[in-house]
Amino acid sequence: MTKKYDMLVIGPVSIDHNIDYLGNERKEIGGAVVASGYAAAGSGVKTAIFCKMNPEEVDVKARFAEAEADLYWASSHSTCSIRNQYFTADKEKRSCTSMGVCDPFRFEEFSHIDTDVYHFAGLVYGDFDNDVLRQAAERGKVGLDVQCMLRHVETDKTMAFHDWAEKKQCLPFIDYFKTDAAEAEILTGLTDRAEAARMLHNWGAKEVVITHNTEVLAYDGKQIYTCPIKARNLSGRTGRGDTAFAGYIAARQHLDVEHALQYCTALVSLKMETPGPFRGTRADVEEYMRLFYPNV
Repeated sequence: MTKKYDMLVIGPVSIDHNIDYLGNERKEIGGAVVASGYAAAGSGVKTAIFCKMNPEEVDVKARFAEAEADLYWASSHSTCSIRNQYFTADKEKRSCTSMGVCDPFRFEEFSHIDTDVYHFAGLVYGDFDNDVLRQAAERGKVGLDVQCMLRHVETDKTMAFHDWAEKKQCLPFIDYFKTDAAEAEILTGLTDRAEAARMLHNWGAKEVVITHNTEVLAYDGKQIYTCPIKARNLSGRTGRGDTAFAGYIAARQHLDVEHALQYCTALVSLKMETPGPFRGTRADVEEYMRLFYPNV
């Protein structure tokens, strides 16, 4: 009997070279699919992960060994690899250099996995094309972190953000759409996050989530909701947006927009206090909410 999942998180694994503002380098196996996969599974929904990498370079089973999720994968000629140079202690400013790009994803590679939501957690432009999003939308709900539609690998291997040419064509396929504040400005030309969310919704995205270092915002076409981030330290800043978005999608499987936003903001606040992907549980997040979000 075929397994049925609440969420399928899809994306390339990345060999990350992270260099902090003091020059300390840390090499780790990361990528949006790692942070998102752990956050979804930790939130208690039935989760599957589909990733791609060169198996000679990455032991993907070991990377996801602690995640309460079923793992599926396909081989790629190259493993995605990114060098992140951070310039500030809060990791808000960085430069990124590509050291390897994963083969593009095709829908037929994971079409056998039965899921309610396809969560696309890519890293660079080219990971997913329009057809992948369209085919997923024909089978279930679609969540997309727009980072992978804006971040391009330039000819000199630097990584730069450009507007998504196909945004108005593809946004109607998207049930859950995530962007950060800077990406929202690239997409819409607006610095006001609420106005940007409204514009993205008008272009077709059914629910819009915008992350910022002070809060997370959600908009469903009816009301703007915001919730403040309350992390007590930023040692686990890497993967903030991925964690928040996966937590939101997971929570939306049983909560309304407002309460899903509160859950995912508490989740990311808790996760940011510890390096690496979220390894806690939904109960841990709910306890954090009782301590730091007593009025929600």
